[in-house]
Amino acid sequence: MHRPRRDSVAFTVVVGTLVLVGGLAMALVIALSGAPGTLALAALLAAVPVGPLIGCFMWLDRYEPEPRSLLLAGLLWGAFVATAAALVFQGIGVAGGASERDSLSVVAPFTEEVTKGAFLVLLLWWRRHELDGVLDGIVYAGMVGIGFAFTENILYLAAAYGGTDGLGSGGAEALTGVFVVRCLISPFAHPLFTAFIGIGVGLAISSRTAAVRLVAPLAGLVVAVLLHGTWNASTLDGNGSFFLVYGALMLPAFLMVLAFAIYRRRSERGLLAAALQDAAARGLLPATDIPWLVDLRARRHARLWARQRGGVQGERAMREYQAAAIELAYLHHRYLRGTAPSDFAERGREHVGVLQTIRPFISFPGQVVPTR
Repeated sequence: MHRPRRDSVAFTVVVGTLVLVGGLAMALVIALSGAPGTLALAALLAAVPVGPLIGCFMWLDRYEPEPRSLLLAGLLWGAFVATAAALVFQGIGVAGGASERDSLSVVAPFTEEVTKGAFLVLLLWWRRHELDGVLDGIVYAGMVGIGFAFTENILYLAAAYGGTDGLGSGGAEALTGVFVVRCLISPFAHPLFTAFIGIGVGLAISSRTAAVRLVAPLAGLVVAVLLHGTWNASTLDGNGSFFLVYGALMLPAFLMVLAFAIYRRRSERGLLAAALQDAAARGLLPATDIPWLVDLRARRHARLWARQRGGVQGERAMREYQAAAIELAYLHHRYLRGTAPSDFAERGREHVGVLQTIRPFISFPGQVVPTR
């Protein structure tokens, strides 16, 4: 029977405790931010971009879907832990004499990106095996950013409607303006900022150089803070400055990260195929299985084939086989690059054990189901 590793247990306990504490703190903050009807409306509007954004990051994560529990943990960390911690640190900054401009353009970007990026640091520390490269870093960072933006948008929308944001008398017009800017024009802002930390963490995981493993996450944090600070500062100087920064910096940065993520996603197929070919040459799995493991359309076709011949159990077995093979491929790729984790051999034996257990009970399209 497989037992959870100590590092996984530690991660679950720490993150779960902080999410609970942060959730209670933010529930209090939100409850004090407006009337129940206002908060319900704000929450409904803040939720509008959440589904599409999650869908985009899940699309990037199709080759090796990350554990749903960890993706949810990232969302909750961003929504509760990062927001609560950032509010505390920003309060300390204001108490220390920071001006409104400094608080918005310096203190807030730094504290928010540090508290969001802390989730990725915990993953790197305790759940390193879940991070296979840059794409995983972007996905986890995106989930944290989506959660953070959701809670922050509730506060901004409630303040706009109630007229407590200092920008007007409130009401539907003010609410609509904030909704359009934050939820329709720039819903990707927080996921974009934190994505640079995710890129840094992903580069650290895949690098053979100690200096890169140290510097890359810090460089990602610096880029995230600078971009966030520039974005926040643009809101202080009128609509002209805001749309200039949006068009000249934010949108190009978003498109650049999007193109980079899509490129990395497309390159996964070649990476996985090469790793599995080497693994097959070592007798770890049949080479004839590889096309049904690294091509997304072929994977879907294989699962449909398995369901038609073996029902739900057959499809489940095929999914488990494909998942174990892809996990082995990423692990073997890191081995070939010289960046394998310390427990490489143990994890490799686990994946190969799953493959060898399931393989006699499945077949791929065109193959004859083994007799047993």
